[in-house]
Parts: sequence; structure tokens; C-alpha cells
Amino acid sequence: MRIETCYFCSAPVYPSKGITFIRNDARAFRFCKSKCHKNFKMKRNPRKLAWTKSFRRAHGKEMTVDSTLAFAARRNVPVRYNRDLVQTTLKAMSRISEIRARRERAFYKARMKGNKERQRAEDRKLVEENQHLLPPGERWAVVDLEGGKTDMDLEQEVDVEMVKEKVAKRRKEIEEDALSEEEMVPKMKSKRKLKMKVGGGVEAMDVDD
Repeated sequence: MRIETCYFCSAPVYPSKGITFIRNDARAFRFCKSKCHKNFKMKRNPRKLAWTKSFRRAHGKEMTVDSTLAFAARRNVPVRYNRDLVQTTLKAMSRISEIRARRERAFYKARMKGNKERQRAEDRKLVEENQHLLPPGERWAVVDLEGGKTDMDLEQEVDVEMVKEKVAKRRKEIEEDALSEEEMVPKMKSKRKLKMKVGGGVEAMDVDD
């Protein structure tokens, strides 16, 4: 079974599927669907349409340099049947598919990491250009300082230190209050004992005071 490739979007074209256009110079063009055929007749450039393989390869979204991609092209060459060769080929196919999947995962992670960094840089630029739209307390300037820090980072560090000092001061006050309360409790107990020793009653309490 021969699987053709779409001339416009590079998608696979299976037997009895797609559209074949034969030009006056006897050159044949295979298309996977009418969408590719119409775009070809309108003389559009596949590298400028985001849904084609050529666009993705040109913009670094596909793995263009991979030694495993050439293995599929060699499989279409007809050879004499050999049982050992078939077993070796099947093992190689499974192994190559695993290697290709691992490389694609690594390529995808690296590409998405670059997209996140680019998006973060664009967000910083947007905030920097529209400072007048922010409240006065939230305005900051993106200026690279020594150590790769920004004014916003330094402000955040200062706020953290102030919060730590306030928390430590508050804890100290709470501990002092707790100690003063513990010192007052025995005195009150002793006064109550004295009141009970006197004999109780309102007159005795007045005398004790």
C-alpha cells in the first residue's frame, strides 16, 4: 500500500482518498482534501498558513533534524522476503517509535518553556508601557539591577522584612502579656485564701481590702 503526501499541507493521503491534479506538463499533485486543492489553485504559499507542515517546520514547531525520520522512507523500498530481516525490521520499528516519541516529548517541553519565557517578557513589557493605568501604589519600573533583580522584587523584599519585624514585635508583646497574667494569678489566689480565712462574708472582704 503506497501512502502519498499532500503537496500543500504534507498530510498523508491514503489510497482511494484525496484529489489528484495533473498539470499540462504531466506533473501530478496529490491533495488530501478540497481545502488544500482550493488554496493551491489560489496560488497561496503554504509557508504562510499556520495549519500546514511547512509553516510549522519554518517556525521551529516541528522536529526537522531527526535521524529516525529517514527510516520510514527506506521501508517503502521493495526487498526479497527474509524472515530474519522482517523480525529485525519489526524490532527496529518499535524501538525507533519509542526513540521518536521521547525526542518529541523533549522537543515539546523545550518549545513550551521558550513560549512561557516569551509570554512573561511580553507581559512585563505591557505592564511597563501602561503604568498610567495602574493605581499609584502598584506602579513599578522594570529596571534590571545588579543580581538580575527589579525594583518590584526589591520592594517585595522590603515588605517581607517589615512584616517579619512586625510579627516578631507582636509575638514579644503577647509573651509579655502572658507572663504578666501568670504573675497576677498567684496573687489573686492568695487574696482569695486570706478572704476565706477571715471567715467569709461581705464584712470580712471589706476588712481584708
